[in-house]
Amino acid sequence: MAPGKKSSGKSQWKTFQRFAENLVNEAPKVVQRLQNTQETLKTIQQAVKITANIMAMGLPAPPTEVTAGRPVTKTSFPTAQRARRVMYAPDLDGRADPGEIVWTWVVYEDDPTRGKDRPVLVVGRDRSVLLGLMLSSQERHSDDRDWVAIGSGDWDYEGRPSWVRLDRVLDVPEEGIRREGAILERETFEVVAARLRAEYSWR
Repeated sequence: MAPGKKSSGKSQWKTFQRFAENLVNEAPKVVQRLQNTQETLKTIQQAVKITANIMAMGLPAPPTEVTAGRPVTKTSFPTAQRARRVMYAPDLDGRADPGEIVWTWVVYEDDPTRGKDRPVLVVGRDRSVLLGLMLSSQERHSDDRDWVAIGSGDWDYEGRPSWVRLDRVLDVPEEGIRREGAILERETFEVVAARLRAEYSWR
């Protein structure tokens, strides 16, 4: 055999040896990566399944802790103590007005360290503080005298019917508004206003 062919054969053999050594060294790492990937996929699948079950059961999301930063809505009063003239005057100009539904972080009454992002119907203003009535999509409020139905609207992404709480007014810092939700139709707003005038001394 010619010397050139022997040299070429040795070079190919060394290349094969290096490939085999690398394969032996890297194989455990590859297997481990595959195992980790499978475990990750399994965990994600379990999380998706749990989330789907919770949504199907209609259970509320777990409460979230209040974080520092934007002001939160943490003060409320009996509605009669905030009595004033109520007038429909929505205008989506970046400044919340009566008749608009906005979103803000509302602290839980029974646990001030936690809260929830909620839609609120603006019914008045006290300088930089908005007076708002809390909204809820829980059907249990349909038979509660302290709540009034307002139907569905753009403030709820799922298009669910909503109710407005009448017996307490939230003091909402204007800087605490996270986003504007929608404008409540005048006819519906007047239903709320009529209850405020008749039962809570508003004008």
